[in-house]
Amino acid sequence: MKHKFFLLFLVIHSLLNAQSFRNYSNEFLSIGVDAASLGMSKSVVATANNANAIYWNPAGLVGIEDYQGSVMHASYFAGIANYNHAAFAMPIDKESAIGFSIIRFGVDDILNTTELIDNQGNIDFNNVSLFSAADYAFHFAYARNLIFKDLKFGVNAKIIRRIIGEFATSWGFGFDAGIQFERNSWKFGVMARDITTTYNTWSVNENEFEKIKNAIPGQNQELPETTEITKPKIQLGIAKDWRLSRFMNLLSEVNFNIRFAETNDLIATNFASIDPSIGFQIDYDKLVFLRAGVGNFQYISEFDNSQSVTLQPNFGVGFNYRGITVDYALTNIGSVGNALYSNIFSITFDYRFFRR
Repeated sequence: MKHKFFLLFLVIHSLLNAQSFRNYSNEFLSIGVDAASLGMSKSVVATANNANAIYWNPAGLVGIEDYQGSVMHASYFAGIANYNHAAFAMPIDKESAIGFSIIRFGVDDILNTTELIDNQGNIDFNNVSLFSAADYAFHFAYARNLIFKDLKFGVNAKIIRRIIGEFATSWGFGFDAGIQFERNSWKFGVMARDITTTYNTWSVNENEFEKIKNAIPGQNQELPETTEITKPKIQLGIAKDWRLSRFMNLLSEVNFNIRFAETNDLIATNFASIDPSIGFQIDYDKLVFLRAGVGNFQYISEFDNSQSVTLQPNFGVGFNYRGITVDYALTNIGSVGNALYSNIFSITFDYRFFRR
């Protein structure tokens, strides 16, 4: 049982131990939002143009004409973790718009067994309690048209709140900025995340820490560092619209997701790593949508030290009627990687249809 105490501490320690830049930090913000976007394998940096653009590229908020709202729910790891998102956006005038969104990724009802066994080795199940580990992000976005034709700019400020039961809490703050440009049927987008780096400052409950630091005799743990710094990331997108027939349209987009660290992405150097993705959307008169995409190309080391490339396919459908759009996405449909199937649902409301 004492090994469980040590495991609990290791989870907390891995989240908190940071004195400088982290290659992986605030990773819940890398999951993405909106079933429509996830069905296209997140390849929407150049084309995001509704309330969900607060997350994908705030420059796209300029495209909205009235109040818009969006909600999403996703369940991960067979329902153990829940991921929820809500967004609201509205135009200020013909040239600018604002938006707000909230993200929560959490695991609830985790058993806290740190006091299950006392110093005399007695077991008391009445000392077992429940706690939650939850990450929150609040985005405040602003976007406007620039002086050049078809060029839009957007920025969002984000506040991050992370809670691990009574063990530790954190506050963070950062900025994202994006640009979109459109010419004829071509669209281009750039999204820079954590452009000033994002700082998370942790507060550790030392009373709770004292209960678990000696869980394994002879392996006392030190109080973890409390500063976590997130490196900037850049996403580039190129998209094109195709008219297939009178009522059929095809949207295709390619994204390049760049981290300034050497990872196991498809393209990796000491300076930066690039993970490409591509997404497609076919619609019938903007009423019914069929989506597909592929991304998350990763090199995986096998037991014989050889390497293979894995990828993550995605699939999605959507229905739009009088300003209400219901979208569904199924991710990891090839069952590659370590994650299980994820069913994602989202609903988007466009109030301009209700004014007619």
